[in-house]
Amino acid sequence: MRTNDMVTVVHGEQELFQRVGHMFTTVTDLACAANDLATWVTDHRSDEHTAAVARRCGDMRVRKIYRSGVLLDSVSARELADRRDRFGAQIRITTDELNETIIMDGRLVILAGNLNAGQRSYSVITQPETVEGVMSLFETAWRSATDLAVYDARVSEIRQLAPAVLDLLSRGVKDETAARTLDLGVRTYRRRVAELMSALGAESRFQAGVRARELGLV
Repeated sequence: MRTNDMVTVVHGEQELFQRVGHMFTTVTDLACAANDLATWVTDHRSDEHTAAVARRCGDMRVRKIYRSGVLLDSVSARELADRRDRFGAQIRITTDELNETIIMDGRLVILAGNLNAGQRSYSVITQPETVEGVMSLFETAWRSATDLAVYDARVSEIRQLAPAVLDLLSRGVKDETAARTLDLGVRTYRRRVAELMSALGAESRFQAGVRARELGLV
């Protein structure tokens, strides 16, 4: 663990929960941004803090933003709906890349780092100006994101075809052949690919494949 007065870098979920886990019993305003469901919930220690949030859900505001590709997996989509219904969380979806972040009561920020040898580092920040800047970025992302129920309805049809389309794209199958494989017209297939790319927040088919792999969809 590295630390100064207002920034602490911890390594792995155990160190993170040891440092800030107690705050889940007192937080009244929790904001979270994540590209997938694994960043903040990766082992059994998180269950204690999830339970703490659940017990206090009527006393706090919980807002979460996720990247849209999460909804392409039916299990993840159900998990998001469960978090909304169980915790009363407000959940919105974005196609933009997210800086994976937790903000507690506008006083503390946790920024997730990259995975290194299976372990993620986290920066725990209390420096007021930095916290204020991160909060401003979150609020901008929140305003531009779409409510979970609205977005999930949009991608329900895409979700059914996503695994097959992603498989065909990963194998470099030509559009005409892929369309015949799925019993679709070429225009319909290309529209489904475009919708899938939009759901993944991807600007190219290659990027769509990369993001699909990040989410475990292929």
